[in-house]
Amino acid sequence: MKLEIRDLLKADLMIFNLSANDKKSAIEEIADKFYEKGYVKSREDFKNGLIKREEEGSTALGESVAIPHTKNETVKEPAVLFARKVGGLDYQALDGEPTEIFFAIGAPAGANNLHVETLAELSKMLMKDGFINDLKKCESADDVYGVIEKYSEKKKEVLEEKAPVGNVSEKTVKLLAVTACPNGIAHTYMAQEALEKAAAKAGASIKVETNGSDGIKNRLTDKEIEEADVIIIAADKKVETNRFDGKKVIQRPVSDGIRKADELVAKAIRGEANIFHGDGEKGTVKEQASGDQSFWQKIYGDLMNGISHMLPFVIGGGILMAISFLVERFAGDKSLAFSFLNGLGGDSFTFLIPILAGFIAMSIGDRPALMPGMVAGLMASRGAGFIGGLIGGFIAGYVVNYMKKATRNLPKSIEGLKPMLIYPVFGLLIVGAIMFFVIDPIFTGINSFINNWLTSLSGANMLVLGAILAGMMAVDMGGPINKAAYAFAIGAFTDTGIGTFMAAVMVGGMVPPIAIAIATTFFKDKFTEKERKTTITNYILGLSFITEGAIPFAAAEPTKVIPASVIGSAIAGAIVGAFNVSAPAPHGGIFVLAAMSSLSQAGFFIGAVLVGSIVGGLIYGVIKKKA
Repeated sequence: MKLEIRDLLKADLMIFNLSANDKKSAIEEIADKFYEKGYVKSREDFKNGLIKREEEGSTALGESVAIPHTKNETVKEPAVLFARKVGGLDYQALDGEPTEIFFAIGAPAGANNLHVETLAELSKMLMKDGFINDLKKCESADDVYGVIEKYSEKKKEVLEEKAPVGNVSEKTVKLLAVTACPNGIAHTYMAQEALEKAAAKAGASIKVETNGSDGIKNRLTDKEIEEADVIIIAADKKVETNRFDGKKVIQRPVSDGIRKADELVAKAIRGEANIFHGDGEKGTVKEQASGDQSFWQKIYGDLMNGISHMLPFVIGGGILMAISFLVERFAGDKSLAFSFLNGLGGDSFTFLIPILAGFIAMSIGDRPALMPGMVAGLMASRGAGFIGGLIGGFIAGYVVNYMKKATRNLPKSIEGLKPMLIYPVFGLLIVGAIMFFVIDPIFTGINSFINNWLTSLSGANMLVLGAILAGMMAVDMGGPINKAAYAFAIGAFTDTGIGTFMAAVMVGGMVPPIAIAIATTFFKDKFTEKERKTTITNYILGLSFITEGAIPFAAAEPTKVIPASVIGSAIAGAIVGAFNVSAPAPHGGIFVLAAMSSLSQAGFFIGAVLVGSIVGGLIYGVIKKKA
């Protein structure tokens, strides 16, 4: 569920007349404001993050606007500051002109990326005619929001005058582009907007792939690359380039994609580009993380790549298996429908650990690591289990990376053998040996011990663990803590068949949006009309086990929403644990109730969600101030 721009553009962060007269003072004043209003933990760390980004290239792109930004550990929640300097100041803009309008962005280093789409929309608005001039006239937060509303509803301009640029042939020129900036927050999407606008004006077709902090969007297909006349790369960080081997490619900084989009498109249409030749390691470059990313954030990103690719198998297979149990209740376990659904769901489940391990490996070592990673996962599924497969994925990724370094100086004549022979054969041999002789013997024993321990849990122990897992689901609502709890429950579900932990995380994820909906239902005078309109949506999202409905409220009031949600979710998880409620599938919310083993199980599940949601909703409603 995408955040609204209003949710990120904070009224208490607006400065309508900066006192600063130079770049350094402006950064300090912006950092002071973020710290004063409680959006960052450390003023110095936030300021240093902004300065570090400026060292990579000025964020003042000309036309009197700058977007200083940083992804930083010190940022508590994503937020955007609007500032205006009457008359402008020298911010070292690329066009040499004074900068008058500032959008300063603070993004948490390890947070989920639900805010990125909104920041991308805001960045694209900056490229629209009249937007900056209207902002210069703003005197209040309402004025700023009014301008945002005006341009968010304004349809993208379609320029009627499509005058030929250079020597345009009769057929439409097909262009492709890739945009990327170090933090992947603003400039990536501004370049996309500028290139699309320039191509429309010139009468050329274009598709732009964005490499932002929320991942790759609009990915270029092999067919599109094959048919393209010219490819424009406007990037300040490494992107995947080997796929463009043999094509005409123009490579420029992302700032040129914004300020010189017309020039780049004109050059592309005239065919003024060099033929790009990929050469293995130098041609295929993995998308790099921003400079603010720590080692553990990189590990988390690799893990999430495995889990995100695994989830469709978990959800699809798990729900089909749950339906098969419902069919079994009415038609018996010998029926064709039961055999088909249960078998299909079971087949899907056999891929869980291989897919997890394979895509963890691919996140680390690119495509050559996928095969040895999947084989490591398959080997782990026979004994070492979920944890063994997870570790196998990391081993495969780093083994392939080591092999790339070891074979970097091979003669050019055998360069082509690396992806076709060396990586697959030796990668599989090394990873397989490590799994067979080290990981499987060790983790089969560990996995057996953990399974026996989980199976033996009951009473108070199950109650406490259920409360902890459910509470974790509400801490960051889709972030690393939430995903850690979900991964643990899936591991227990796949290795032991125990569904109690799955039920705990499910109720824990259902409670926050329902609690919000209860608060907006019974404390209406404390919410704005816009917030009250989300009531029905949040009831539906919560019942469907989609926690993201609570995120806009958590982003706006984290100190109120998160504690209320965590308490409510923990109570729901404790009830599930105390009564050993077992979920028959790892997703689905109330839609798995019919497949539960008994009416009492379904009743306790509903009761847990109801009690936790009421408690969370009442706490939030009581502590919230009137709108």
